[in-house]
Amino acid sequence: MLVTSTSFKDGGAIPAEFAFCAIDAKTHATLSRNRNPQLSWTGALQGTKSFAILCHDPDVPSKGDDVNREGRTVPASLPRVDFFHWALVDLPPSVGSIEAGEFSDGVRRRQAGPAAAYGARQGINDYTGWFSSDKDMAGDYFGYDGPCPPWNDEIAHHYVFTVYALDVPRLALEGKFTAAQARDAVKGHVLAQAVITGSYTLNPAVRL
Repeated sequence: MLVTSTSFKDGGAIPAEFAFCAIDAKTHATLSRNRNPQLSWTGALQGTKSFAILCHDPDVPSKGDDVNREGRTVPASLPRVDFFHWALVDLPPSVGSIEAGEFSDGVRRRQAGPAAAYGARQGINDYTGWFSSDKDMAGDYFGYDGPCPPWNDEIAHHYVFTVYALDVPRLALEGKFTAAQARDAVKGHVLAQAVITGSYTLNPAVRL
């Protein structure tokens, strides 16, 4: 199975239009276009009954003490954890690609629910927890919300898009589910999977 994208090259930089935040010379970061990237996949095995797409960043700081603080940096040596940016499940087996901006086009606060195109469903991503104490940004963030790494991080972040070919038409997820729960739900149902990874930074001193 192979997944490709016209939005970015595997191992290359993700353009700012597919990010939640972009570099700003005065404020370090500003909201960006937040479009989901284009993805296509081929080579799924016969018997595939649905597809699922997950995106996660494995480079998120495990401690937030220095995150986005003037005069400080997030050290490269700090242990890192996963942050989920997208969970799209129950895509019909007839779907072999999605277009740029088809599932997300702009920063959306307090989103309505999991329903998506093609009869698919989207889980809540980890921005839901990240913004939970922010009165202006709090709410449920369903679907895709792109990169917004700390602007003072010493390392670039990597965004791993995984497409799963599954042996069930509908995953055993009900109501408001998280991307982490979606990753658990695909276990035991994966016929094939493929990955494409892009990188992103808000730190002008970090090279991609």
